[in-house]
Amino acid sequence: MAAAVHAQPGSGARFDWGLAGAAELGRVCAVLVVVDVLSFTTTVEVAVGRGMRVHPFPWGEQAADYARRVGAVAATGRRQVTPEHPWSLSPAALSRAPVVRDLVLPSPNGSAISAAASATGLPVVAANLRNARAVGRWLLRQGYGSTAAPIGVVAAGEQWPDGSLRPSVEDQLGAATVLDALSGAPGGLSVEAAVALAALASTPDLPAAVRGCVSGRELIEDGFAEDVEIAVRLNTSDVIPLLRQGIFTPA
Repeated sequence: MAAAVHAQPGSGARFDWGLAGAAELGRVCAVLVVVDVLSFTTTVEVAVGRGMRVHPFPWGEQAADYARRVGAVAATGRRQVTPEHPWSLSPAALSRAPVVRDLVLPSPNGSAISAAASATGLPVVAANLRNARAVGRWLLRQGYGSTAAPIGVVAAGEQWPDGSLRPSVEDQLGAATVLDALSGAPGGLSVEAAVALAALASTPDLPAAVRGCVSGRELIEDGFAEDVEIAVRLNTSDVIPLLRQGIFTPA
């Protein structure tokens, strides 16, 4: 009985962190929203908006083998981009790369969460700061957000070197922006979702916060400031990537 409360029963929109949180909410929610602002869900939204079908895949060398099996192109890490292979986890690079029909997009956080949730058959939406409002409105129009069909919003977070979860500012703010759009959900917000949403009230300048947080500074200092700038374009996209049968396509 005690474990049942971890799924935040009695609410229409719920919030948790990482792979374990997604698994817990995935047991009881009707749909999951994965938020990985820097960079998986932003890159997915950019790719789907350009007409590509995105296959999530856990981070690792097997992604290239999987891509060959399904007739797709495998994206690389940011630093592995070449003129011959311009597809990567960088939304900036992917916004300029040639459009391919199918793209395998591995990442250690958002992609791994999405792939695991997809294996259960649960619908998964990729959300970020750019499409948060559109995602929230679409979910409510589809009838999600009641206690009978709850929404699970999952902030992917980052990882410490030992593989443990590192909660991240950018994903909390991205999740809060989605939850703000879900504030009218008929089942209401769980306490966890309401507390996550409260982050918006103390963050008047979301783009500045993402630029200044650990993950944002890391990318900027590594030479990927454009990726951060693309990710912080708040509510500028109506693209809603929906994961069905293992592939993200427009909802």
